[in-house]
Amino acid sequence: MRLSAKSDYALRAMAELGAHAAGHAERADGDHAMKAEDIASSQEIPLRFLLGILNELRHARLVISQRGIQGGYSLARPASEINLADVIRAIDGPLVSVHDESVATLRYPGPAEPLRDVWMAVRSSLRSVLERVSIADLVSGNLPPAVRRQVEAYQSAEAARGRTIDTEDL
Repeated sequence: MRLSAKSDYALRAMAELGAHAAGHAERADGDHAMKAEDIASSQEIPLRFLLGILNELRHARLVISQRGIQGGYSLARPASEINLADVIRAIDGPLVSVHDESVATLRYPGPAEPLRDVWMAVRSSLRSVLERVSIADLVSGNLPPAVRRQVEAYQSAEAARGRTIDTEDL
């Protein structure tokens, strides 16, 4: 899987909005709007690029925008109800496609026939992580146990290969 810069920026912006909302949870009016300039600055995202991303997230009903002096962007739902797959799909479309076709409709001749099953397994594997991790999980730093186990398995496999993993890079 190749994650686009656009999806990476979208995920970072959503995490920033989730953290902002968590930090303002005590407000009775529920106003957690954050200026695009502040998101761009804190996450080092070019503002013009971020504005386009926020517009796509708004069309996908993942964020809402408010005009005016107190305006800005906020999550459309609680951070615990938005998973990483929702964000990636809003920006880049399906998690796995081959030649812009759905994995379910692929057909390969002869010995390549099992590739369809491989792509289905890849999609299922991605979904098992990306649909399980919410924006709230990112903000809290507490990944679900099943995902944490996959991280540990990855780190063990890399260590067995003699590679060192900087956990801050994950």
